[in-house]
Amino acid sequence: MQLLSRRLAAQGKKIGFVPTMGYLHEGHLSLIRRAKKEADVVITSIFVNPKQFAPNEDFARYPRDERGDIAKIRKAGGSIVFVPKAREVYPDDFTTYVNVEGLTDVLEGSVRPGHFKGVTTIVAMLFNIVRPDLVVFGMKDFQQAVVLKRMTVDLGYPIKFIVAPTVRERDGLAMSSRNKYLTEQTRREALCLYFALRTAKSLVKSRVTDIRKIEKEMRAVILATCPSAKIDYIAFADIFTLEPRRKLSGDIVVSLAVRVHGVRLIDNMRLG
Repeated sequence: MQLLSRRLAAQGKKIGFVPTMGYLHEGHLSLIRRAKKEADVVITSIFVNPKQFAPNEDFARYPRDERGDIAKIRKAGGSIVFVPKAREVYPDDFTTYVNVEGLTDVLEGSVRPGHFKGVTTIVAMLFNIVRPDLVVFGMKDFQQAVVLKRMTVDLGYPIKFIVAPTVRERDGLAMSSRNKYLTEQTRREALCLYFALRTAKSLVKSRVTDIRKIEKEMRAVILATCPSAKIDYIAFADIFTLEPRRKLSGDIVVSLAVRVHGVRLIDNMRLG
């Protein structure tokens, strides 16, 4: 992969990169199409990264469909698919990790210790291997995008960093590989995340500024749609620094993580 990237760069080709864990949906494909607008060659990686899963998480059963993914990438206009093996990425004597401090202590980082160390490490490695000129991530994993952009700047990668909008189903459910775990019934209940975010947006438009009141309404909407839902967090944060906000001012994103019948889903929406 490194040799190929060097040859492409020597030919004057601009390389776009979209890292994924596979089981691609329209959200992933939109990132490939976005990269294609600015790059001559778009490389997509498929790698289910064991380092970002805790022992009690769903690494073993995380959905996989390599053949189907490759067909989708080709149809979306992707040029190259990079599918490394875990033993190639992490040999037995592997001991080096990348850690972004501060930004990884909140939101997902507060409930999934070590998760972002695995994310930043694999993405840094992929950047070193693929050597892209630009990279595209999705807004759905908002905190991940903020963390990885910080890493890109701090480590001096000469890479243009693009964050593309969240892609949703017609009814508003954010597209996610984990949606595969949902049954027809639980799929309807999973809309509780979108309904809660839409409620927050509506309250802000109505000039409600009390974050505690907004959060209370969001929790009520979630439980009305899915009475058995387990809310990991609802958080209001600065879009650039992830610092918690107690007042509605400036660029704020409301993020939430909810377990719907055991399926952990995340979503977010910009409020201003």
